[in-house]
Amino acid sequence: MPTIKNINEGKTTSILVKLLAFTVWTSTLLFGLYILAFYLTSLLNGDPEKWNKMLPELYDANENIATTGIGFHFAAGGIILILGCIQLVEKIRKKYIKLHKIIGVFYILSSIIAGIGGLIFIFSKGTIGGTVMDIGFSIYGILMILSALLTVKYALSNNLRQHRSWAFRLFALAVGSWLYRMDYGFWFILADGAGHTKNFQGPFDQVMSFFFYIPNLIIVEIIIRSKRIVFPKLLSYSFNTVLVLATVFILIGTYFFTARFWGPAILSWFS
Repeated sequence: MPTIKNINEGKTTSILVKLLAFTVWTSTLLFGLYILAFYLTSLLNGDPEKWNKMLPELYDANENIATTGIGFHFAAGGIILILGCIQLVEKIRKKYIKLHKIIGVFYILSSIIAGIGGLIFIFSKGTIGGTVMDIGFSIYGILMILSALLTVKYALSNNLRQHRSWAFRLFALAVGSWLYRMDYGFWFILADGAGHTKNFQGPFDQVMSFFFYIPNLIIVEIIIRSKRIVFPKLLSYSFNTVLVLATVFILIGTYFFTARFWGPAILSWFS
């Protein structure tokens, strides 16, 4: 039988997970709105060259297929960040089942479109970072499509435990584009961009080609398995420490990016 201490440790982890989740959802919601406000609006206004101010060599007037692919990627990416925040709220899932299913259809379709759009861009034009970035981003896109399909598969077979697990993995991948920018922002502040080059082929850039989604999947996997496995005390304390540090990291990054980039673009879009 679990002791009172073990129960309290479990409650602490549960609270920290919920706090981290709320922080991530808030930040990704803002980033999703920013994606739609900046990238999608620039495309609809016929001025996609603005993309290159934020991501060098992203838009090329001679690469129509690549532009179409990345356009769908951005539009669908903004949608999944917004809808994903709603889908993972437990009270909404249990109380408004029909709404959860309807939103889920758009969420899954958007995830698949975002993955396919990114792959189209990579295979037709290639990323600025070359082969390493092509491989890293391609694996990311394939994993997103696979996770979306498996989320649907287990929902249709009424295997709710596996459905929830794959839905969490899908969201962990969906926030990758958001975390990619957060990591770069902090790296420039803390390390002055060491290891980064303008062509995104420096050692830091090559690590980031995989780092923006692999740690997310590891953390989510620990959260999923923590409900079924009793971890040693030291590992539990270490995991709780990681949760606290991750929450603080995201809060600081969200404030910085909202103040300098996301906020002005969103306000301009709505005004």
